[in-house]
Amino acid sequence: MKKNATIFLQVVIIIIGITALGIMIWFPLTEGRAVNLDLFSIYADPFIIYGYVVSIAFFVALHQAFKLFGYIRQNKLSSPSSVKALRIIKYCAIILSVSIVMAVLYITIFHNKDDDPAGFVAIGILATFISIIIVTMATVFERTLQNPVDIKPDNDLTV
Repeated sequence: MKKNATIFLQVVIIIIGITALGIMIWFPLTEGRAVNLDLFSIYADPFIIYGYVVSIAFFVALHQAFKLFGYIRQNKLSSPSSVKALRIIKYCAIILSVSIVMAVLYITIFHNKDDDPAGFVAIGILATFISIIIVTMATVFERTLQNPVDIKPDNDLTV
C-alpha cells in the first residue's frame, strides 16, 4: 500500500474520531428530554453515561486502526504488532455489538408506552450488523497475518 494512501486513511480515522466525539458532546444537548435540564442533569443521565462508557471500545478500535495503518506504512504488516492490533479491533467490535444489543433490548422492554422505539431499534440493528462485519473482517485478516508471523521464527532459526 502506498505511503500516501495510508496517511490519507489515518487522517480519515482522525476525522471519524473527532466527529464522533463532537456528536457525543453535542447530541445530548439537543435531545427532547434535555430542553428543561441543567448541564449536569443532561450528562448524568444513566443512558448517556452508558453510551460514553461503551464508546471507549469504539475509540480504542479507532486508535488500533490508526496504529495498524502506521505499521502498513512501515512495511510491518506481517508483524506480531499488526496481529495484536487486529485482535484488539476484533474484541472492541464484539464489545460494541453486545453493548448495542443490550441497549436495544433495554429500550425495547422499558420504553415509555407513548414513545415508538422503532428508530432507535433500527439504528441499533444497523450498528450491530456493522460491528459483526468488522469482527468477521478482523478475524479473517488476523488469521491471514498470523500464518506468516508463526512461520517467521522457524525461518529465522534455519538461517
